[in-house]
Amino acid sequence: MLDAKLMMFENRLRKVFKIRAKEASRNHITCYRLYDRDLPEFPLIIDLYEDEVLVTEYRSQHRLTLEEYSAWMDGSMEVVKSVLSKTDKQIHLKERRIKENRRDQYQKTSTNQAFITVHEGGLNFLVNLDDYLDTGLFLDHRITRSMVRDQSKDKKVLNLFCYTGSFSVYAADGLASEVVSIDLSNTYIEWAKKNMELNGFTSSTYTYIRGDVLQELPKLPNNYYDIIVLDPPTFSNSKSMKDIFDVQSMHVELINLCLKKLKKEGQLIFSTNARKFEIYADEIEGAVKEITTSTEPFDYKGKLLRWCFSISK
Repeated sequence: MLDAKLMMFENRLRKVFKIRAKEASRNHITCYRLYDRDLPEFPLIIDLYEDEVLVTEYRSQHRLTLEEYSAWMDGSMEVVKSVLSKTDKQIHLKERRIKENRRDQYQKTSTNQAFITVHEGGLNFLVNLDDYLDTGLFLDHRITRSMVRDQSKDKKVLNLFCYTGSFSVYAADGLASEVVSIDLSNTYIEWAKKNMELNGFTSSTYTYIRGDVLQELPKLPNNYYDIIVLDPPTFSNSKSMKDIFDVQSMHVELINLCLKKLKKEGQLIFSTNARKFEIYADEIEGAVKEITTSTEPFDYKGKLLRWCFSISK
């Protein structure tokens, strides 16, 4: 029975790999999502980061014995290696549990410090496939980043909850006159700096602020920025924050504060991966336009679990 299911998984993976690889090659994309829990019996997400493969298992009530589960996992990994022609060292396996008591995005899972450099849009990015819950480069925002680059020439860009600075890198590459990156985590601020430096962006007009966005944003000048990127965590209870952050209950206050920092013709790009998110557009002091579909990459069609909005004064 298990062998038959593995064969089904293999057939599905071969089919989707053939399609996705062609699309990626045609668009010069080397990092993309290959498989996203397509089959209920195989609750895996498989992402390709050039020569490396990240396999994320979403734990479910599989009702298998420990022996059966081990056989299933071993068989699944053999299928992945066979279809993608990879070695054990090129496969990075990660387990992700969906917990009711959600932690913030800065949780560390190991200490291997296994950084590799990957490429996207003609730029270089450091990713880590082992040590953190997330890799350092959110593949679903590939189009959104390009959009920011296309609009950044001679513009002042503010990147809030900047994570590892990928939007900042794109803005700098788009010849932004100023880029400010803010994040609570010193780890990610340093990562953002390294990503910028990796691409030769070392100008003094690129600045970094390590701090709570809710505390730092009011200190910034009003009517100053042309573009603001706002991609906050769904929830955070970090001890470094003054208040517990919940994007659903706090997005209106945060967005309206961002709008005060925008120039009259400026644009706020707001995104969230809160699954049941509802934007309270009537309470927002600006024009709200949903751009989720237009920023949906080919490898996330029908499975994009985030929202994206363009908001102007």
